[in-house]
Amino acid sequence: MIEQSLILAWLLLYRASAVSAYNAHTYFSALSKVVAKASLYDVIIIGGGASGLMCALTAGQRGRKVLVLDSSNKIGKKILMSGGGRCNFTNLSVEPENFLSANPHFCISALSRYTQWDFIALVEKHRIPYHERLHGQLFCNDSAKAILAMLVEECEQVGVQIRTHSPAQSVSANESGFVVVTEKERLQCASLVVATGGLSIPTLGASGYGYDLAKQFGHSVLSTRAGLVPFTFSDHIKPVTERLSGLAVASQVCAGDATFSENLLFTHRGLSGPAVLQASNYWQLGDSVTIDLLPEHELPTLLRDLKRQHPRSLLRTVLADYLAKALVLELQALLWPQLSEKPLADIPDNQLDALAANIHAWTLKPSGTEGYRTAEVTLGGVDTNELSSRTMESRLQPGLFFIGEVVDVTGWLGGYNFQWAWSSGYAAGLAA
Repeated sequence: MIEQSLILAWLLLYRASAVSAYNAHTYFSALSKVVAKASLYDVIIIGGGASGLMCALTAGQRGRKVLVLDSSNKIGKKILMSGGGRCNFTNLSVEPENFLSANPHFCISALSRYTQWDFIALVEKHRIPYHERLHGQLFCNDSAKAILAMLVEECEQVGVQIRTHSPAQSVSANESGFVVVTEKERLQCASLVVATGGLSIPTLGASGYGYDLAKQFGHSVLSTRAGLVPFTFSDHIKPVTERLSGLAVASQVCAGDATFSENLLFTHRGLSGPAVLQASNYWQLGDSVTIDLLPEHELPTLLRDLKRQHPRSLLRTVLADYLAKALVLELQALLWPQLSEKPLADIPDNQLDALAANIHAWTLKPSGTEGYRTAEVTLGGVDTNELSSRTMESRLQPGLFFIGEVVDVTGWLGGYNFQWAWSSGYAAGLAA
């Protein structure tokens, strides 16, 4: 686009005979040097993560001159560490209900314009082997490096420039768009895309810079907090989780109005595992969570049947066939210490029913979460009411775009946050 403008200027000079052909060529050469020194771009993207790279390759395919600036020493760090190093890059079933936002309809447009099938087609084009896990989650067979290499290759094919160790020190708007100043240069662009991510996992370079930029241009930033994050405890449950550390249990975890059925993992700090991480997005400080430790069984009926079949057995003995023995002993100390030495025949049915209810709805009150240090995502962010859902462009500042995690759209565990990155990046790349 910028090069086309220079060529047009040369042709106009030549046709108008304002100067000789030789002087017009000299002028064009000089003008080109000035432009090169001024570092003009059509699009500058701040952030070289999933959404930033998708936006870059999409804009580049439109013939835009694109520069990606990343403050870190390496782009795509979250891509590389995700999914245990195998990158859960999307999900076979992606619906708006899989995302949280103060404006729940905002994500629909971008998700429909670039679907999970579009990204799967890109993965298959690059012959990256992948497989499906539980709940439609798609992972690389080998390494997440393949996904990053694919994005970089697509960027290289359309001339996208990528610079690491290049944090933006200041950003300002002018008549031509935006000026971005780094430690080494002053850059000018027509469109500026903020793809800086959120606050999760600061060791990977996360910061609040994207939120600061949003506020600089008059945007509201909705309150942020750690999402997809383990729970911690400071009460009598903490030593229990410490003793059970490493034990995984198929369970159902409820927080707020959401319920998730997956593994729960006891840790030295509290509770983790997919079910807990999912529930953490719906939990607020001060709330309790409810855990069903045997969701696939109708425990009141089961206990009555066991009472008839094994009347002289102890509760801990019969329950050890359904739950880990260590967990049964901890539950016994917490939930039925007075019944610990009574045979089933001596326990009234109503007490068995009450005990079953406690196992189906074990209620705990976390003291907090592990915070951004281990959180996979950041909840909250740039207010979507001030963005175009079709293009991700600011309604307050023309030419300014926000994509990915910096926006108030957060996906469930299972590839949804990457799909939001691909979809929002693509939407902005078509417009920037």
